[in-house]
Amino acid sequence: MQSFEYANPTTVQEAVALLGPRWGQADVLAGGTDLVSLMKDYLHTPKRVVNIKNIKELGGISKTGDGIRIGATVTIDELAKSADVPKSLADAAAGVPSPQIRHMGTVGGDLCQRPRCWYYRQGLGLLAQKDGKSLVAEGENQYHAIFPEGPAYFVSASSLGPALIALGAKVKLVSAKGTRELAVAKFFVAPKDETTREIALHPDEILTEIIVPATPVKSATYEVRQKEALDWPLAAAAVTLEMNGNTVKSAKVVLGHVGPTPYEAAAAEKALVGKTITAATAEAAGKAAVSGAKPLSQNAYKVTLAKVAVKRALLAAAGVKA
Repeated sequence: MQSFEYANPTTVQEAVALLGPRWGQADVLAGGTDLVSLMKDYLHTPKRVVNIKNIKELGGISKTGDGIRIGATVTIDELAKSADVPKSLADAAAGVPSPQIRHMGTVGGDLCQRPRCWYYRQGLGLLAQKDGKSLVAEGENQYHAIFPEGPAYFVSASSLGPALIALGAKVKLVSAKGTRELAVAKFFVAPKDETTREIALHPDEILTEIIVPATPVKSATYEVRQKEALDWPLAAAAVTLEMNGNTVKSAKVVLGHVGPTPYEAAAAEKALVGKTITAATAEAAGKAAVSGAKPLSQNAYKVTLAKVAVKRALLAAAGVKA
């Protein structure tokens, strides 16, 4: 690990003053479950590490006039056990299989973590290209995107992103210049070149909180993993349903771990409107959700997993047994 300066601010204002205008100057440390690995592998070599764990204003889950406020340093375990957050978000947090990650990893860190793509983690770049051609497209791609965007074939690693998008959540981003709010759906970015990151956070900003609107919806998240031990999902689906009696008034269906950003399945959402949730309608929505999939040479199985994840998430949200 390359040597670095360590800063331990106690306020957000102190923290943002320690950041720089370019990536590589400073990295933010919260739970450290991803950053430490990146630094050990020399993928991140910051000159300064800014620890935000002691900033009290970044913690806590509370109800506000805008909905539910979740501080960036709230741990995954705290989120999973909170009675105040929607079911889909608690499902996603509880689905993180490692007790160590749940106790140390943070909500903000989950949204800001770097891709788990093995090409990227081996130092071959975010887009894993050589001579202008992707190494992923015809290489070892069994865990990569079935909804690729441009040259990006990695999958978003966030467990909470799909649920937050389906819930219409926003993030608050703070820099020394001021504060801005951004829909979580726009926080994730499919980079077009190696100079762009996969999130819309600027190098001089800190993600300070997430705001989940207080809307009366039914929700659930369903993930498919290869094993129950520490592992990232092969596919996931987060859904929210606004009901009119027993029929769906509106729906959000967001797939995770199938593209460089969480994928909103508009076709599935449209297919659900006016329908009663049954095993048949949920299965039809799952088929619609993957209608635009473009699997690679070794990951066509993910299409089936995503379809099943949508079906089971819908049945769980509606309280219907398969």
